[in-house]
Amino acid sequence: MPPAVTRARSEGAAAAPAGGGGGTVLVTVGTTRFDALVRAVDDPAVAEALAASGFTELVIQVGAGEYRPQRLLPPDAPGRAGMAAGGLRVSWFEFLPSLAERMAAADLVISHAGSGSVFEALAASKALIAVPNAALMANHQAELAGALAGMRHCFTTPPERLLATLQRMDLSTLAPYPKGDPAAIVQEIDRLVGI
Repeated sequence: MPPAVTRARSEGAAAAPAGGGGGTVLVTVGTTRFDALVRAVDDPAVAEALAASGFTELVIQVGAGEYRPQRLLPPDAPGRAGMAAGGLRVSWFEFLPSLAERMAAADLVISHAGSGSVFEALAASKALIAVPNAALMANHQAELAGALAGMRHCFTTPPERLLATLQRMDLSTLAPYPKGDPAAIVQEIDRLVGI
């Protein structure tokens, strides 16, 4: 598997796909409105970057936002699914009772930087790009994402830089999230954000 899209299995992380081996990207906005993230993902260049990295499916949760994917899906796409650039299968939904099944099936998670979604992805050993929603929580999402990225547990980016992040990311550089007692990671995050 190419190093640009691989997390080592020996580190306890899910391996991302290589060269058409299949792989799913899950985008989640949680229970909030985060149209900026959905718009950033709804881009043919993003689809091409994902397909070039070996991903074959993109699943987008749009949540309570108003924006619906319209650039990746052709006008004749049946309902909420279709094919995008590079043969990437694309689908979207608003909410599900639980994202656990979708999270388990994902090889890469692109998530708003809310603590619940971020830690769910990390605990499931998923490669993660955390995208802070600057409109929420007095920018605590940026602090959390920055601290975790500083520990190499994820990448972080604002929505407008998502494409560049996808193009340059090397998932093999990510460190596994420590399982078990969360006290050590809480202390490290506190240290990094100056608490």
